[in-house]
Amino acid sequence: MKPVVSVYCEGNDTKFAVFTKENGQIKMLKAASIDVFKPNKSGSDGIDSLATLDSGGDIALDSIDTSGLSTSDQGAAVFESIVNSELAGIKLQNSIFISVLTEPSLFYSSKNKKTFEGRGLTNEMFTGSDEVSTKQKSKDEENNRIDLADGGSLFTYLSADVPCFKMINSIARINGKRFYKIQSVKSAEISLAYYVAKKKKFFPDDYSLIVYIGKEYSKLIFLHGRKLKHIGSTLDVGTGNLHTYDVYFSKILLEMENGAIPNLDNIIVCGEDDSENLILSFYGTFPEANVSRLEFDSIDVSLLPESARIKISSYSVPLAAAFEYFEELNKEYTGINLLPKYIIEEQKIFQFAWHGYAMLPILFFAAIYMTLQILEYNSNIKLLNQEILSQTTLKQQNLALLSQIEALDQKINNFDQTQTILDSVTVGTEVWGNFLGSVSDFMGKNKNLWTRNVLIDDNGEIVLEGHALNKFLLTDFATFMKSATLRKITYDPINSLDAYRFTVGLKVKGIQKAEK
Repeated sequence: MKPVVSVYCEGNDTKFAVFTKENGQIKMLKAASIDVFKPNKSGSDGIDSLATLDSGGDIALDSIDTSGLSTSDQGAAVFESIVNSELAGIKLQNSIFISVLTEPSLFYSSKNKKTFEGRGLTNEMFTGSDEVSTKQKSKDEENNRIDLADGGSLFTYLSADVPCFKMINSIARINGKRFYKIQSVKSAEISLAYYVAKKKKFFPDDYSLIVYIGKEYSKLIFLHGRKLKHIGSTLDVGTGNLHTYDVYFSKILLEMENGAIPNLDNIIVCGEDDSENLILSFYGTFPEANVSRLEFDSIDVSLLPESARIKISSYSVPLAAAFEYFEELNKEYTGINLLPKYIIEEQKIFQFAWHGYAMLPILFFAAIYMTLQILEYNSNIKLLNQEILSQTTLKQQNLALLSQIEALDQKINNFDQTQTILDSVTVGTEVWGNFLGSVSDFMGKNKNLWTRNVLIDDNGEIVLEGHALNKFLLTDFATFMKSATLRKITYDPINSLDAYRFTVGLKVKGIQKAEK
């Protein structure tokens, strides 16, 4: 689970305690007690001597840059830097903060809020607006009310100005965050009373006193049985200004009279001082009372350094508040939560006015409508894509079929051309056949004449070139071929024989036509 940081703000003393819960066991991870710094008593600029940290760590002022800051700002810068150092290793942005307060940040009364108008208490502290319903106001009153042992009620109210909230937000801003999550605001006295009543074995008729001694202030809390009976006024004495324990005894007797407490059966001592001398002093004044220290045996403190473990009682209040918070998480107890509405609003990621929240249902249904429209359009797009794919496939098939048709058409066209050529060749073949037949008949009868070349000249005449051993035979050949013309006769002996080379031109019908 997320770490729980319990912050107890009491006067100039601020205590930090970090907890977690694993397997049902509450573990205390860190503890630090830091004083709020004040100016030098001499009046010069600078910071007064620093309080010793319970963690045992050293305070290195030299490493903190406070140049250019006023004295009060220097103190705040040093304080926040030391807090960061003391809580190193804890992811504060992922932690839950519990603010534990006491007087003067809060005050108690047996009467409701209307009695205290004008004391700095405003409706906005609990409701956020003066215009809230009566039902809501009654609910807020219940959140800050506890039952007393005598059957009455005790109401707890915050003052208008709570420095502890500002301090937590300042630490957040030092670490670059707008705020840290404050989950609950507890009363120091009520949380301590609940823890003592839970851990101590009191009889129903016992009157018990819890004495919490701080550095500057002390608390007197009275129980009757296991219920809160009376919260005494804060005592302006503590370990820092206490000279004798006798001052406690007179204050206790006075508060017993104010709270109608006849006697004390139990006295529980805790805080900055739970020494043997204090316990013996109480024994001497209240011999019939059972005086004891407040123990925290149910909380694992083994992770703390030895310097913090031996002073664990000084963290009684933040321990008790964390214990109460974990009890609430387990639904074992319902305590008060003084968290103001303005803190809740500040910690919201989205800050809306009432009309902003009224728009949320409209935005919700608009988002559903747009989602349905998008799904419908996506479905239509999917169908169209399938149709496009089908048409593309059909187009490819048609293109393949057209290619086949074009090939067949080309073959048909080629066949017509071939047929025309064949027809032309057929006519020419017949003419050539007749021509060559006549030449072959003459040459078959006359062995002294032969042809060497046959060609067609530009005028369409057949030209025969050849040789003859008798020149008179050429005249007979021209006469035999009828349309032949003896173009040329030259003497061209072959070896030792007399021979004549000739050229004969013949006009044959059909040859020119066949060539075209």
